[in-house]
Amino acid sequence: MIQLVCLLEEPSAEEMLKAVCKRMLPVEIQTRYLVFEGKQDMDRQLEKKLKHWNASGSVFLVLRDQDSSDCRIVKQNLKSKITAAGKIDKAIIRIACHELESFYLGDLAAVEQGMELHGLSALQKKSKYREPDSLANAAQMLKKLTGGRYQKISGSRAIGKFLRLDGANKSQSFNVLLNGIKQLTGQ
Repeated sequence: MIQLVCLLEEPSAEEMLKAVCKRMLPVEIQTRYLVFEGKQDMDRQLEKKLKHWNASGSVFLVLRDQDSSDCRIVKQNLKSKITAAGKIDKAIIRIACHELESFYLGDLAAVEQGMELHGLSALQKKSKYREPDSLANAAQMLKKLTGGRYQKISGSRAIGKFLRLDGANKSQSFNVLLNGIKQLTGQ
């Protein structure tokens, strides 16, 4: 039996992934979430957590925000920790470019539904929402777009239920995340 273990930088990523995985994975695939207290905590503990995780059938998804870092350096750093833990053949690394909220700005219809707002999906045609991964301030933009209603954890929980899983999201990093989950779980 496959067990997908998601190692995450923050609780908001857990809330989004719970909603996404529930809709995309069959019930026989168990999903576990290990949430760190930010990037530094993840950097400190990732190798140890992976090294001591020995449940058979486990595969690992490591998800972290790029923020203002070079995503290649971030990914290489995470890869070295996974390799040192002996799990590189059972793990994938995904980087949210620049922030998790870029995923949401890539699917404004989901934001509209999840936040119970009207008229947001029409904004998807604007240039800045056609390539949300290029936005360095996605969280601020999302908060402004929702009139301050978006809060990281509750907003991720609400929006995650409606994110499209068919590749239509304008966030390329979200679509790459979905493909990685499919690859890891054989879906």
